[in-house]
Amino acid sequence: MNPLLAPWSGPFGLPPFDRLTAADFEPAVRTAMAEHLAQLDQLAAQTDPPDFANTALAFDAAGATYKRIALLFSNLVAAEASPELQAAELVVTPLLAGHDAAVLQHPGAFARLDAVFQQRERLGPEERRLVERLHLDFCLAGARLAPAGRQRALEIAQGLAELQTRFAQNVLADEREFVVELSDEDVASLSAGLRAATAQAAADRGRAGSHVLPLSRSQVMPLLATCPRRSLRERAWRAWIRRGQLQPERDNAPVIRAILRLRHELAGLHGYRDFASFALTDTMARGPQAVSDLLQRAWQPALRKVHGEREELAQLAAKSGQSEPLQPWDWRYWSEQLRSQRHAVDDDAVKPYFTLSAMTAAMFDCAKRLFGLDFVEQHGIATYHPDVRVYQVRGPGGAAVGVFLTDNYARPTKRSGAWMNEYRFQRKAGGVVQPIVGNHNNFAKPAPGQECLLSLDDARTLFHEFGHGLHGLLSNATYERLAGTRVLRDFVELPSQLFEHWVLEPEVLAKHARHAQTGEPLPQALLDNLLAARRFGGGLETVEYLSSALLDQALHTDPSLELADLDAWEQAELQRLGMPAEVVPRHRLPHFLHLFSGAEYAAAYYVYIWAEVLDADAFGAFVEAGSPFDAGVAQRLQQYVYSAANTLEPGAAFRAFRGRDPDVAAMLHKRGLDTV
Repeated sequence: MNPLLAPWSGPFGLPPFDRLTAADFEPAVRTAMAEHLAQLDQLAAQTDPPDFANTALAFDAAGATYKRIALLFSNLVAAEASPELQAAELVVTPLLAGHDAAVLQHPGAFARLDAVFQQRERLGPEERRLVERLHLDFCLAGARLAPAGRQRALEIAQGLAELQTRFAQNVLADEREFVVELSDEDVASLSAGLRAATAQAAADRGRAGSHVLPLSRSQVMPLLATCPRRSLRERAWRAWIRRGQLQPERDNAPVIRAILRLRHELAGLHGYRDFASFALTDTMARGPQAVSDLLQRAWQPALRKVHGEREELAQLAAKSGQSEPLQPWDWRYWSEQLRSQRHAVDDDAVKPYFTLSAMTAAMFDCAKRLFGLDFVEQHGIATYHPDVRVYQVRGPGGAAVGVFLTDNYARPTKRSGAWMNEYRFQRKAGGVVQPIVGNHNNFAKPAPGQECLLSLDDARTLFHEFGHGLHGLLSNATYERLAGTRVLRDFVELPSQLFEHWVLEPEVLAKHARHAQTGEPLPQALLDNLLAARRFGGGLETVEYLSSALLDQALHTDPSLELADLDAWEQAELQRLGMPAEVVPRHRLPHFLHLFSGAEYAAAYYVYIWAEVLDADAFGAFVEAGSPFDAGVAQRLQQYVYSAANTLEPGAAFRAFRGRDPDVAAMLHKRGLDTV
């Protein structure tokens, strides 16, 4: 029997990772799709009048086999994409997209749901929320369109799935195949940590004894910040920014053009002038104007801040003997030199105190102190890669809460970046189902027997993804559609960004930041300097992010955009925005996975700063209480943010936690934009 279709009877209900092959997915998906549609046909054929139980609840429960296979497939193609699985992805992903569209266009199911929706005022709060969310899902998928429009919407969904898969595979191929070759002189200019990482990268590629720089953020960014060899910085930077167009046969420019055309056509089918207006219907922002207002409020002070930083760095570079004008590959290097001068913070001196094992213990300890959770590692469980570690999560009194997987190291078969996903959503209807959650990072894997040393940015990323993980694990919804991270897109980053605050809490560092070799605690002077340097270089970080968000909005608010020359359009738009030539967006378009490997962040990359307005203000509740672990604030945080999932409207959830609406001033202060 196909292991995907058989009951998953392994520990904690985990998928049978050790028995899967790429060839299993297509037949299993086709079988599960047919089963799901048959269940919907049966739902629609009922003769009893539509009510919550026989329609909304039945729809939420339908397709259990399909849903678990689809979740597993999407997770594996991101985390461990063998060539066989990538080939299967090109076939299976359009099948999944077409099926998802067909489910949400099912005429009989929608007719019954619409009848329940008309009488939703009679329902309890969570039942009403489920009906409203499902009804909106159907409407956004085209259930109210004429038959020809529904068919075209389905075709667009399948076409987008194919294009988005190709986009992601092109980026992954560039990151997997391309490395910056390092000479002996190059290697001699690297820090000890980078020398070890580039040696391990070469060994992983069968080139033991040499050194290569892979296109991994956890290695490229430290090189740009610490390597005094300017020619090497330039080579690394140029390769990094050209991911997605390093090979002519994998140029993502035509893929982007095709994606944008289909997205704008889809918006037109639904009666919207542009894709952003359509995509932002189901967000806290409600539309492009609110997004533009927030981005512009931060953009001008960020520009002023980054211009000031540029002048300081140019002066330092010239004073230090650099005769050439400041370039993008110089910025991080001279910024790090200036930070070290002002705050006596040296990444090579800091990293030994931020080991992966210590920071993992720190985040688990924070979860224990805030929410009463214990993470108990389980051994001998088959997973999809040896780097994956499995934890059973237990709540107060030892009660099982869920399962947590960590997958922290970069490898050629894994997409770049960091992300959280769910292998199984929590729910209570039909019997309690506990969540299975995974966190994925791309840290440089150390040599055997060595500790993985993290930069402060890496540690923030670790805590960020763990915040998402807690959101999935602490979910307390009755219905699967409302569970875990299935919240509005501009609310989903609140639990993750909020949790980042604890990584630099002095009492957390005093307990967990211990030197990898000596075990000595982080010196107080170094901690003081780290805290003082928290907002250093904030102009660059903010402008890199905001420029990407502004490009996203520009792309998705102009339905006539053709982008005959992608690079030229990007440069012209950045020039219109007043972007300094020495700074590039965090994500250039050819490798902007958030926008073009899927639809979740399309026209919605702004969500990080929207959620930062929420998280900066939310952490203020702990500051006002006098402790980052205040029990009363933590209890409200769990109840209204981490556990509420999508059972509450997000604005109401925030007000229930904070006692009022969020104040944007807290975010501006956090980024140092309130004084420029």
